[in-house]
Formats: sequence, C-alpha cells, structure tokens
Amino acid sequence: MDNSRQQLKKQVKKHIPKDWLCELRIAYRIVKEAVNDIKRTGIVNLVIITTMAAILTIFGVLFRFTLSLSTFANELGNVLEISVYLKPNTSTEIVKDRIKEIKHVKQITLKTKEESWNSLKQELGLHDVANPLPDTLRVSVDKPENIGEVFSQIKPISGVEDMGYAKDLAKKMQVLTKVVNTSMIFVIIISGALTITIINNTIQLVIQSRKEEIEIMRLMGVSNWYIKTPLIMQGAFYGFVSSIIAVLPLNWVQGLLLNVHKFFLIPNPIFAQNIVIITLLIIGSTFGAIGSFLSIKKHLQV
Repeated sequence: MDNSRQQLKKQVKKHIPKDWLCELRIAYRIVKEAVNDIKRTGIVNLVIITTMAAILTIFGVLFRFTLSLSTFANELGNVLEISVYLKPNTSTEIVKDRIKEIKHVKQITLKTKEESWNSLKQELGLHDVANPLPDTLRVSVDKPENIGEVFSQIKPISGVEDMGYAKDLAKKMQVLTKVVNTSMIFVIIISGALTITIINNTIQLVIQSRKEEIEIMRLMGVSNWYIKTPLIMQGAFYGFVSSIIAVLPLNWVQGLLLNVHKFFLIPNPIFAQNIVIITLLIIGSTFGAIGSFLSIKKHLQV
C-alpha cells in the first residue's frame, strides 16, 4: 500500500509544472532557517568553531609538512645512484642495454676508468701509478623504494664485477616516508572522528530545542528534506568557518618551509599551499555535514 502511494506521488509530481519562484522562496527559507539555528546555538558556536579549528589546524600543518617531505624524498631519490663496477674488457654498451631493460631504471651514465683515475690523481697527488679503477655505470632509479629491486636485478648481469649504493640512506628515507604517511592517515581519522562527534552533539541540542516546532511541521505535512537541510547546512557552516580559521597559521608554516627549501636548494612543491587550503575547506565542510546527517538520522525520526 505504501509503495503504491509513493509511486502515485512520483507520477503526480512529474506532471506538476515547476514554479522557479516558489523554488527560490523555499531555498531562501531553508537558508534562513539554518541561520536562525546558528543564532539559537549562541555562544556555543564559538566553542564549536574554535575546537574544530584547532583540530583542522593540526591536520593542515601536518599535511603541508608531508608535501614538503615528499619533495625532499623525491630529490634525494634522484641523487641516490647505484654504482655498477664493470670487469676489465667488458663492453659498456652491452651492459647498459641490459640494464635499460630493467623496470624502474631512470637514467644510466658512464664514467670511464680514465675519468675516475684523473680525478683521483688530482685529489691525492698520485703520479706514475697504473690505473687500478674499473669503468663505472651510475644507475638512477625512478623512486627510492625501488632501488633494492633494481640492485638485485643488475647484480647477476654478465660483466658486472661489483656494485654499491647508499643503502642506509635509502632505508632511512623509506622509513621516514612510511612514518609520515601513517601519521597522516591517523590524523585524518582522529580529525574526522572528533569533528563528527562535536557536530553530532551540537545538532542533537538543536533538535531537542526545536522538538515541538519540528513535530508541528511534520503534522503540517512539511517534507523531510525541508526539515533536514537547515541542520546539515549548519554542520557544514561550522566546518567551513573552522577551515578558514585553520588556514591562518598555515601562512607562518608556509614561510618557514620556503626558507628551508631555499637553504637546501630544493624546489618548493607546486601549489602546495593552495592544495592544503582547498583540502581543509573540503574536509571541514564534508565532516561537518556528515556529523549533522548522522545526528539527524539518530535523533530525528523523519
């Protein structure tokens, strides 16, 4: 019976001409109702926004540091090279072609034993000594985490006598990247949980204060979305305003990181500040709206 009624309502609605002026009036009333709900909350608004802003600030700062750290890791990854020492009388071109076939190999440069020996003689002041050095291929890898895999595939190639790379540095970079990424996920989860909980409790108070009014609207046949939307907008408003406040400390962090990048001559990540700001606004508003929606679902039977 209920299903047939709903289908009948849908069919009737399709044949009702849309009055755009009426739609605008409804939208205006929904926004006005959301503003009234925020006013009713009073001084509690300040507590909610301040708390959420502090949570989002922590997230924003960590996110900005993560972007810079990723840039540092990529730059150091480009510096990391595998030194491949060749056996005497080995064709460097054949070995280079074999290494080029390996996945994740970015670039191969040859340093002949003559070039290496001339540099070493100038540094140490050696004369009239036979050249004991081998030809060396320097292999760059696309990402630091792939250096071990490439190393193990080069080792059995015929003509390779010995190999080496900064193994400790590569491991430390991988550990640091994993720690930062894990921390980032952890902070997102904590931020989301706290934000949703705060909004949930706030909207619950609003629902309780408007319980009789909402009940009257339901008896008058007011649609559920008309009752729900102002409450969801209120939660999104808290998240949006908190995100804007959280952006302010990022200016100081941005200046600090720019100086660090300049000192180490590493380029600043492109649009990093804009990415963080947009992410904060989206996350704040989304979590705020989700918190309201969950509260409505739990405490408002519409």
